[in-house]
Amino acid sequence: MTLTVSGRLPDFPWDKLTSYAATARAHADGIVDLSVGTPVDPTPEVVQEALRAAADAPGYPLTIGRPESRQAVVDWLARRHGVTGLDISNVLPLIGSKELIASAALHLGVGPGDLVAYPELAYPTYEVGAALAGARAVATDSLTALGPETPRILWINSPSNPTGRVLPKDHLKKVVDWCRERGVLLISDECYIECVWEGEALSVLHPDICGGSTEGILAVHSLSKRSNLAGYRCAFVVGDPAVVGELLAVRKNLGLQMPAPQQAAMIAALDDDEHVAEQHARYAARRAKLLTALEAAGFSIEHSEASLYLWATRGEDCWSTVASLAERGILVAPGAFYGAAGSSHVRVAFTATDERVDAAVARLSAI
Repeated sequence: MTLTVSGRLPDFPWDKLTSYAATARAHADGIVDLSVGTPVDPTPEVVQEALRAAADAPGYPLTIGRPESRQAVVDWLARRHGVTGLDISNVLPLIGSKELIASAALHLGVGPGDLVAYPELAYPTYEVGAALAGARAVATDSLTALGPETPRILWINSPSNPTGRVLPKDHLKKVVDWCRERGVLLISDECYIECVWEGEALSVLHPDICGGSTEGILAVHSLSKRSNLAGYRCAFVVGDPAVVGELLAVRKNLGLQMPAPQQAAMIAALDDDEHVAEQHARYAARRAKLLTALEAAGFSIEHSEASLYLWATRGEDCWSTVASLAERGILVAPGAFYGAAGSSHVRVAFTATDERVDAAVARLSAI
């Protein structure tokens, strides 16, 4: 039997870091892994308590999720991000945001001959999702560069992974208007919306941007970063109820269901703002230390006003930077993972422990 789907997909980028990771691990004081950006701080106790209380869950959960889970999303978006006019019909829970990003094109009927557009510097999974559906993909930040062709799906990502760039309100509104004029589904990846360090990040569903209507728009959110819940796989998509309903109809047939205990944990996480403020302060302190150390070591930091990364360059090929830092026991992600425009940058996560961040600062001071 011949398997052909994997052949359509790009190489898994993290496999290319294996040798550099081995070099970094050989450092006398161990590796400082600032590459993937996985949370390392404890899951909030309020969330752990909710999970334990909901541990007795013998029945199958529903793909649509509990009404209480979806209402918690509606309430959180209104309270924290000024998104109004939603109800639970706008919300669908996800088993982590990556699975939706990778499967949305396929599940919404995008296929050969169709076009999917995504940012010039981008999380690789947007391209993977297009390839999985057999569609063509283009990486561009310019809508005019698409010419007369109309994509079926346009992905935007603000705050951005990898650059930390935040798209301004006027720009977001223009994108919404452009997509609605052409019947393009706009999907906004907003997983870092509560990891902002300078200025303000707005959801595409904010009434000043979408005009109070979710028509033709989806927004994807995750609790992995804001609440240290990467291991729980708690996320959700919000927006146009017709599109949400289509996703639900497909996902029911595939058995894509957020477990009931995780839904209880998600409610607790969304309802509690205290742990978010505490985690934000931890990350702000780590970010400040690394930013200062990188600049002192000759790096320029671009964008990076949000997300959990610093987008750094010293004007050389990104792999040369990766190799140099690996020799000092610091592992970072090459910008080339995120598109050709990142070939002279590296993405530096500040999700390591305070002790490991301090170790990186000390090593950078020796450059």
